[in-house]
Amino acid sequence: MLNRLAELVKREYKLAVGLMSGTSLDGIDAALVEIKGVGSQTDVRLVEFESIPYTVEEREQLIELCNPSKSTVEKICKMNIVLGDRFGEAALAVIRKAGLAPKDVSFVSSHGQTIYHWPEERATLQIGELANIAAKTGILTVGDFRPSDMAYQGQGAPLVPFVDALLFSSTENRILLNIGGISNLAVVPAHSSTIKEIKAFDVGPGNVLIDGAVRRLTGNEQTFDQGGKLAEKGNIHYDLLMTLIKEDEFLPIKPPKSTGRELYTEERLARILTKSQDLNLPMEDIVATITAYTVEMITQSLELYVHSDHDIDELIISGGGIHNKAIMDGLQKALPYKVSKMDEVSFNGDAKEAIAFTVLGNQFLHGEANNLPSATGATRNVLMGKLVLPS
Repeated sequence: MLNRLAELVKREYKLAVGLMSGTSLDGIDAALVEIKGVGSQTDVRLVEFESIPYTVEEREQLIELCNPSKSTVEKICKMNIVLGDRFGEAALAVIRKAGLAPKDVSFVSSHGQTIYHWPEERATLQIGELANIAAKTGILTVGDFRPSDMAYQGQGAPLVPFVDALLFSSTENRILLNIGGISNLAVVPAHSSTIKEIKAFDVGPGNVLIDGAVRRLTGNEQTFDQGGKLAEKGNIHYDLLMTLIKEDEFLPIKPPKSTGRELYTEERLARILTKSQDLNLPMEDIVATITAYTVEMITQSLELYVHSDHDIDELIISGGGIHNKAIMDGLQKALPYKVSKMDEVSFNGDAKEAIAFTVLGNQFLHGEANNLPSATGATRNVLMGKLVLPS
């Protein structure tokens, strides 16, 4: 085993598959990446990308698992295995799409699917069994990163800003914003000489409440607001918007901080929809207002925790939110600096988080720390991850 690991680490270039499924619960992203170096010498190239959507039934099952009042031990155990196989199949799909074979790939690195994140108790659970991924692919597999950070008093999130610091330091002061189910950001100062300079934190809702509202209001005929078209047709109800912001207990918490569906729950969404319906708002106005809530949480977080410390030159956005024109236009109008999509700056913005987990996995295999204490609140740099070897 040790010889096998030593041989892998010595390779100048490695092919790796990064696997990611976020709080949007829309599917599994698989990125095939060529990776060279480690730490500050890391260089990556996206070779191929594939996104495998969850079925409506799988999505509903996962939403149920995220709710402690509906989840059971049996359901969690079963879905852990089902998703392990699904993650393995996603890895094989992106390898095939690139015209390659599993033997060409050095390792798989999986984030898994978070079903509960409880930083106050230093607890978190990501499912998608690593042993099943390794068995399905025949490839060495790394994953389950968050618990190691939490063992050292960290929140286990956000994790991607560590990669932002390695890959996106430039001559400008940049913010890297990812809008998935939850929004999170990293502030990367110009010419960052040390990773300790990077400030990062979860912002609040990204697509999670928008998707949920569309799903409920259309009876599952639509699972998200494609292109932000519903929001663009509607009018923002500003009194309701201000109420949502005022009631959001996450906004006033100072970084480091992290959150998820444990705070932005289905019950919270139901309360928002009840308030909207009490106001007799049409569907388009409801979606427009919830979308504005996402935008406002981002802009207010920037004002509270970033702008006083940094003169920002550019905001670079990745994740599903880049496809929502209402979100993108809202941010561009609200912010005094350039707002760009990741696709315009580097690689495919949809693939960013899956790519990031290849970097975190590469750090782990080299025995190098891969957390960002300034983002997670951990007491030290930590080597995060667990290893499964295929038989």
